[in-house]
This record gives sequence, structure tokens and C-alpha cells, in this order.
Amino acid sequence: MNEPAEHVNMASINDNYLKLTAGYLFPEISRRVKAFTAAQPEANLIRLGIGDVTEPLPQACIEAMTQAVSEMGVRETFRGYMDDSQGYDWLREKIAENDFRARGCDVSADEIFVSDGSKSDTANVLDILATGENRIAVTDPVYPVYVDTNVMAGNTGDADESGKYAGVTYLPVTAENDFTPALPSDPVDVIYLCSPNNPTGAALSREKLAKWVDYAREHRSLILFDAAYEAFITDASIPHSIYEIDGARDVAIEFRSFSKNAGFTGTRCAYTVIPRSLAGTAADGTEQPLHPLWARRHNTKFNGVSYIIQRGAEAAYSSDGQQQVRELVGFYLENARLLREGLQQIGIDVYGGVNAPYIWLKTPGGLSSWDFFDRLLEAGRLVGTPGSGFGAAGEGYFRLSAFNSRKNVEQAVERFQRVAG
Repeated sequence: MNEPAEHVNMASINDNYLKLTAGYLFPEISRRVKAFTAAQPEANLIRLGIGDVTEPLPQACIEAMTQAVSEMGVRETFRGYMDDSQGYDWLREKIAENDFRARGCDVSADEIFVSDGSKSDTANVLDILATGENRIAVTDPVYPVYVDTNVMAGNTGDADESGKYAGVTYLPVTAENDFTPALPSDPVDVIYLCSPNNPTGAALSREKLAKWVDYAREHRSLILFDAAYEAFITDASIPHSIYEIDGARDVAIEFRSFSKNAGFTGTRCAYTVIPRSLAGTAADGTEQPLHPLWARRHNTKFNGVSYIIQRGAEAAYSSDGQQQVRELVGFYLENARLLREGLQQIGIDVYGGVNAPYIWLKTPGGLSSWDFFDRLLEAGRLVGTPGSGFGAAGEGYFRLSAFNSRKNVEQAVERFQRVAG
């Protein structure tokens, strides 16, 4: 008698990943660039696409990390696991004092969680929020991680032909509304705000940010405030932190990063602030503080940023470190000025590049975002970021990054003027 065929079980997947539209924006850019360079290996490309820094780390940070490496070679000063992956007290105290209390913000060191990136934190925060129950609002265009991680978590429906997902409230930001999102017409539960904005480079004024805080307080919404580019704010009237706004502690989580101000894209250090007064609603209707939930998530799924890197981040707050960071930020802002003015000279509508390291431009001649990408790549040997990759309202726009060498930026302006002029 034949034995019945053995049933083989397979692990079930998270079907939400199948709802994601074409590959993540930056890998798609990489794919096209690789195809181009394979066909023309001699091409001298200038990359102004992904917002990765190019200049060396501040010397103060290098010296601090070098000293920390030496300490790891001596038994008496060796460091292993941290007692608490939230971060070393000495770094969190420096953050609280310099980034918040110096600006009049009531933020304590124990409300700060040191991490390996604000990108991962804006994604991981969904772990402590209910799945499929919160109404999500994002600007359009938007940093893709905000949307994609909500799709992955099961907080959306399928995407339509324009790439918009059902269940998400999109708030268009275009030249017509000065790249400032209007308050939602219907109540929402979770709001993603990025200021200075990636990709548009626009920054929210104190008055406009206060309206969002008032909205969140009225509707009991949670604001996820991404301030990764706050170091690039040049306008003294623009808040660097949402906690500069009265009442924000009760409605907002803030995300910060050392990646763009101190150049830590390759060394990885960031932090998230969750005030102890911030709460959400449990299934039984009771209010529950978010701080202990994030602390539990952080300590369960994360072992902390290395001692060496945290010492480097701490050095960014020394007198030498602060001066060197200002010089580094100033270097990239000068790159942004050169790009902005160079494009304006040939009549292109340009936005951003003043309080942010990104130039947001209207594609010339009515070209689509991806057609303009291909034109720049093929005719100018230039790589930028199609605006449509950030959302439907980004169609017809294009992003350039000021993160590059001065020589490359100057050459890029010349090429751009030749190709798009």
C-alpha cells in the first residue's frame, strides 16, 4: 500500500509587503544608474540624489572615538553591553541641555532614547501603536519610509494607479500652497510632519507648527515630528524642535539624527524623544503612557549604539565640536546656495536650499519626474531624485542634494545649465 504523501508546511508571509508598489525609491535610482554605468563605464557621474554626506567627520568626534577605541583595549575601561540600551547618561544629558533646554524646551535626559538612526525609529515607532486602527496622515510628497512602513504594518489598503494607498490621508504640498500642508478636513490619529522637510526643503514657521499642535490637542492625535535636518535652519524665527511650541509635550514624539549635522551617516547615531506626559489609548479605553512602551520595545529589540559611537556623538557638543559642526553645515548650505542660484539663472523654478540641504525644483518643459531623471543622467551625467518617487503630488518636481564636494557641485551647476538651460 502506498503511503499518503507527506504534507509540507510552509511559513506564512506578511502579505502586506505584497501591497508595496515598485521598489523603494532609492534602490530604483541605483538600478537605473547601474544599468547606465554598465553601458557607459567611462561616464563621470555626479550624484546629487541620495542625501548621503561626503565630507569627513568633525575632528573632535574623530578624536573622541579614537580615544574610545583605546579604552576598549584596556580591561579597566572596556565596555560591553550597556545596562540600559536607552543610551549612556552622559550623552543624553548633553542632548537634553544643548538641543532642548538651551531653546527653552522642557525635555529631560530620561525622555531621550539613543538609537542607530531616525529612519529606523520613525519606522519602529509603529511597534507601539495599534495596527489597522489609527487613521494616518502624511504630506504629499513625503519621505517614503513613513508610508511604506505603514503599508508593511498593515495600516493601509491597496495602492491606486497614482501610488496612493487606501486608508491614508494625503496632504498635498506644492508651490500653490507654499509647500505647507493644510490641516486635515477629517480627524486623523497619527500625523507625520518633517521640518525642515525632506524632500521639499520647506520649514514650518512657529505659527504654522502651533496650529498643528493645537489640532493634535483638540483631536487627541499623535504627531511624529522628524527634525533630522534642524541644524540647517538659518531663519531664527523657525523652531528647531516641536517642543518649542506650548502643549507639544502632550501630543508629539520627536526624531533627531547626527547623520546630517555631524556626518554620522556611516557611523550611525540618532535619538528619539518621548515625553513622559505623552499617552495613547488602549483597547479597553484607558490612557497609557507611551514612554514605558517605547522603553520596553527599545530594550527588547535593540542592544544600543556602541560606546565608541556615543563618545563621538558626545564630542559634537564640545566647544570645538559645535564649531566644527557649524562649519560642516555651513559648507553644505553653501553648496545649496550654488545649486539654487545656478538653476535660477536659467529660469528654473527652485524651492528649498535655504533652511535645508535639499533643492526642490519644477522640472522644465513639462517633463515628468522620471523623464527628467533620465535626461539628466544620459545628457548631463547627473543623478538626482524624481519628485514622483516621494508621492503623487511630487510629479513634475525633482530633488537635488547639497551633500557633495564643492568641486562636484560647481561642475554639476555647469552641466545642469547646459542640459536644462
